[in-house]
Amino acid sequence: MRHMRPLATRLAACLLAFGVGLGLAAPAAAQNASGAGENGAIRIVAFGDSLMAGYQLPGSAAFPTVLDRALDAAGYADVEIVNAGVSGDTAAAGLARLDWSVPDGTDGVILELGANDMLRGLDPARTYETLDAIIERLTERDIPVLLAGMYAARNMGPDYVEAFDAIFPRLAEEHDLVLYPFFLEGALGNPGLMLDDGIHPNAEGVEVMVERMLPTVVRFLDERVLPGQG
Repeated sequence: MRHMRPLATRLAACLLAFGVGLGLAAPAAAQNASGAGENGAIRIVAFGDSLMAGYQLPGSAAFPTVLDRALDAAGYADVEIVNAGVSGDTAAAGLARLDWSVPDGTDGVILELGANDMLRGLDPARTYETLDAIIERLTERDIPVLLAGMYAARNMGPDYVEAFDAIFPRLAEEHDLVLYPFFLEGALGNPGLMLDDGIHPNAEGVEVMVERMLPTVVRFLDERVLPGQG
């Protein structure tokens, strides 16, 4: 992923003024999501970019692992969250690796992609179409999706902001998905919860993100995943 870090560096300052900036960082190794859930667990694939992968964090502090622990504490010990995040991924890159990142036997997907499309200034219509294709493919496989949304940086201009911000609510409505509107809720904009790059959450930031998102994940499990396990 050459040239990604300079782009993130150029954009970080203006994005942080709004509170949005996300990781066009050098790719981090993603955990392969292949293989069945251990001991018959309900397997949820966390499918996204560096925010999901856990950029510059130990595996124990990455969002999927922290969410797994939080679900255990909430009484969902039979649910396994698999980390399928890849740093630098756009929606198109996610679509290209979808089939091997979300193998047969997956019971649900948390879809977190599109932020790097925004950082690159890609056409929101293109991002919408690609995310739509990902959701359609998962729906065809009877895999429910929790959609984790993102907002555009306001310095992108009002037309771009309006078009990008509409992507995730539109997809959620059209596909009847559970939507979590802003994946970085609670962390971005708080320097104490971010890495020194000002773009990615630190371990404490991930904990806050998980705390904020946990009720939505539980609703997703109760309404969309667990009823199909009977």
